[in-house]
Amino acid sequence: MESDYIYHITTRQQWTEALEKGHYDSDTLESEGFIHCSTEPQVAGVLERYYQGKSNLVKLRINKSKIERPLIFELAGSINEVFPHIHGSLNINAVEEVTEI
Repeated sequence: MESDYIYHITTRQQWTEALEKGHYDSDTLESEGFIHCSTEPQVAGVLERYYQGKSNLVKLRINKSKIERPLIFELAGSINEVFPHIHGSLNINAVEEVTEI
């Protein structure tokens, strides 16, 4: 069964700044054109590959139906998995839960 949610890992500071701005922009939005997200089963692998040894992280649980920008599931060729990408800023009201990691 497909979940209603996707997930994004960021720092507590970046999330606090997003709350102040009213929307969230990841570092990759400017450089790659989208915000990297993952499905729940993919979160552990993402943490292992990209966030080893990093602290002050939070996991955003995002309701897919509330995202105001295009959400496209695209193939990450390096690991041959399909990941959800948000093509634009993430509206704050789509984030339904923020969990400390």
